[in-house]
Amino acid sequence: MRPDYKNWMPKGMVLGTLAATLVCLALFIVFGCAGLVSGTVKTVLFIVFLAATAVCACAALWMTLMYRAFDYNGRRRMSKQIVEGVAGYVDLPAGGRGLDVGCGSGALTIACAKRNPKATFVGVDRWGREYASFSKQLCQRNAAAEGVPNVSFAQGDALKLDFPDETFDAVTSNYVYHNIPSRDRQAILLETLRTLKKGGTFAIHDIFSRSKYGDMEAFVKKLEALGYERVERIDTTRGGFMTPFEAFWMALSGSAILTGRK
Repeated sequence: MRPDYKNWMPKGMVLGTLAATLVCLALFIVFGCAGLVSGTVKTVLFIVFLAATAVCACAALWMTLMYRAFDYNGRRRMSKQIVEGVAGYVDLPAGGRGLDVGCGSGALTIACAKRNPKATFVGVDRWGREYASFSKQLCQRNAAAEGVPNVSFAQGDALKLDFPDETFDAVTSNYVYHNIPSRDRQAILLETLRTLKKGGTFAIHDIFSRSKYGDMEAFVKKLEALGYERVERIDTTRGGFMTPFEAFWMALSGSAILTGRK
């Protein structure tokens, strides 16, 4: 049995935009080109449906390219490179406990557990309708397929984690928080870090752009003032996990790993 980590670009979204492109193209041909209408109405419909077809076609092309880049079994396999790269920042002692927030299909949770076989990891996710192909059962199947016993998975909300303060020796997350509608994503980071033990490490990968997170330089200084050590924001768009061009066309500019020790 092989693990199935799915694709970060849901196939349903790709197929949906392809279908929308075909519908708009059909309407363009019927109303914009054929003789069903004439005069000003035909001109307006010609322009509207042509523009709609072009927009949908561009969206479908972009999503298709994203799907190919994130395919775990494809040529680029960017998602696998990112997951293994983030897991490389996690090194736990025997008996240690780790938390992965927004585990999705369990890829990062399992990768961390494989690197730290004498520790245990728990992955939490809300598994919403937006990513209906991701589930707790999928995570469990993937862990079994990888032969990784030191993991568990549970329903959870990144905005209010159901764990006491200082529970884990490490916390991780990958491309999660920027998807959560919020005016203060720094508060979500603090909620995750709340569960970290004194001396524990964190590695959080996300799109830390100013538009999504505000002033991250000030946030790093805030963490240092709170006693966190070796806090770094490591850019992953300059050959770390992707090239600058990939970061640009995939709308991943600002991607970085926030890492440090409590």
